[in-house]
Amino acid sequence: MVRSAVARRNRIVELLARHRVHSQAVLLDLLSADGYDVTQATVSRDLDEIGAVKTPDESGLPVYTVPADFAGPPAAPSPGVANARHRLARTLAEVLVAADSAANQVVLRTPPGAAAFLAAAVDAAAIDEVLGTIAGDDTVLLITRTPNSGPEVAATLIAMAEQRR
Repeated sequence: MVRSAVARRNRIVELLARHRVHSQAVLLDLLSADGYDVTQATVSRDLDEIGAVKTPDESGLPVYTVPADFAGPPAAPSPGVANARHRLARTLAEVLVAADSAANQVVLRTPPGAAAFLAAAVDAAAIDEVLGTIAGDDTVLLITRTPNSGPEVAATLIAMAEQRR
């Protein structure tokens, strides 16, 4: 069974939360045990894509961790927002299947299992007009700040996806 890059990256986030991963080789072994057939180069790109960094654990040994802002929106825009918007464009290009809008709502459709990953990317990008996101399995609901801005936000996200395809 072929699994998407998004599903693999979501699994990496889960593995990093559950295990002390000291090296890419250890992560490669964990992924292999889960049935993922990937190379070290792919693991390296995935770690970069999700923003994983090495930080010391309780014993001082370096382990991979995912920054807290990966799982949700930053409190305020920061220098990392430009990178987050670049990541959002890549994520949209990879997983956006369809988008629709009405009033101040935007519905984004993704492959199964990819909605949370896309919602996290939208949140991290700190788009001023987006009040928040709710993710299911294959659907993301965005709520916009103004009553009729849904179509404009949807068009912007579609354009971001198409630029990267």
